[in-house]
Amino acid sequence: MGLERVFELLRDENTEVVQTHISVVFIKRDVVYKVKKPVNFGFVDFSTLEKRRFYCEEEVRLNRRLCPDMYLGVEPIEDGGVVIEYAVKMRPLPMERSLKNMVKRKAVEGQHIQRVVEKIANFHKTAETNPQIQEFGRVRNFRRNTDENFEQTERFVGSTIDRETFDFVKAQTERFYTLHGDLLDRRAEQGFVRDCHGDLHCDHIVLADGVCIFDCIEFNQRFRFIDIACDIAFLLMDLDYLGARELAALAQRLYADIMGDSDLELLLPFFKCYRAYVRGKVNSLMGVDENITEAQRERHREEARRYFELAREYACQW
Repeated sequence: MGLERVFELLRDENTEVVQTHISVVFIKRDVVYKVKKPVNFGFVDFSTLEKRRFYCEEEVRLNRRLCPDMYLGVEPIEDGGVVIEYAVKMRPLPMERSLKNMVKRKAVEGQHIQRVVEKIANFHKTAETNPQIQEFGRVRNFRRNTDENFEQTERFVGSTIDRETFDFVKAQTERFYTLHGDLLDRRAEQGFVRDCHGDLHCDHIVLADGVCIFDCIEFNQRFRFIDIACDIAFLLMDLDYLGARELAALAQRLYADIMGDSDLELLLPFFKCYRAYVRGKVNSLMGVDENITEAQRERHREEARRYFELAREYACQW
């Protein structure tokens, strides 16, 4: 009843509604409200009103690092004087200028990629790190993310991912840990693991007045306290997924030049595989979400299949 009532209160004929597996976004002419769904998928827990309020506040705090003018604050949603939900209140962005939409229109030039990469690289250079954050990048902790992915997608074998791909990517992931786990641990000790964005795909990057990068991971520290190579890998993977492989290669060269990171070439196939697999999982979850139409569910299932295929392609590279 709670989410249904929120729809009644926030949606009208002039409101565009966009749903993900964990949130509902109400886009109005001059303001945007983002509400967290009362879900618990293990890796994200929004099951209580208090948790949703807390993570709304975290979303505002963290996203002001890279897009300060967009995030206005947290607003309670009341029904008869009773707070039934909380929403992140935002200024609308010109999404026709998102990197994803610009790539689709073939409107992205080298200068655009350079501006985006410079913004990300400068953020990575100054992002917080400390011994607690660095622990998340060690193999014994990071592998929790990959193990969880396989556990949570096994039920989709035969639907959005075939058994051969599932087994191959899982085996290759273990092989990478065996071959290069010491490198991941060493990079954690050297400070490459930082408080990053965690969700750097093209739909979260808008080139308007400057570069605005929004919608970072606020709900789970282990998805955000990551190696900077894992963070930039999301952008590179997403450009590949959109068919913009030349732009992805350019972004990789620019980032490597700025950061002087000699390990990138070795690490990126692994981290891009992880990122593609995460997107496959997320779209698989949307493929069974009863809050959206069957046509929308099928579109997400097809996207999941494409992401899992891309993950397999990367997994062949080490």
